Amino acid sequence: MDSSLRIQLLDSSNASVLDCVAPGVFDNPIDPRWMGEFIADPRHHMVIALLDGLVVGMASAVHYVHPDKPPELWVNEVGVALTHRSQGIGRQLLRALFEQGRAVGCTDAWLGTEESNTAARRLYAAVDGEEEPMVYVTFELEPED
Repeated sequence: MDSSLRIQLLDSSNASVLDCVAPGVFDNPIDPRWMGEFIADPRHHMVIALLDGLVVGMASAVHYVHPDKPPELWVNEVGVALTHRSQGIGRQLLRALFEQGRAVGCTDAWLGTEESNTAARRLYAAVDGEEEPMVYVTFELEPED
């Protein structure tokens, strides 16, 4: 792995680094409207992997509270450019994201992934994730007439 790789927390002071992102890190182009909302919300967290000014990876999460539980960190997404996979970047991103979760008082972190996503499951096992059976349910929230 390149020694010039930097893992850092994204915030309003460095959000402009997302102007230069390698293909495959995000699912879609970054929308300035959603980016502004993401950065403005202190419960949203993102760590990025920077290599010579190019974002080659990211991991995002939300920390939340519930009336009967301490804060938890829900990992929303991990993305690493295809050209930079299998170099330990995903592990570094998750560890940094977990550190951020601890810093805001989270006692647990969790995520969901498809059973068929073997690469992601290997990554999660590499950072000591424990798989549990889970049913994945989605809802499309279309406007009502």
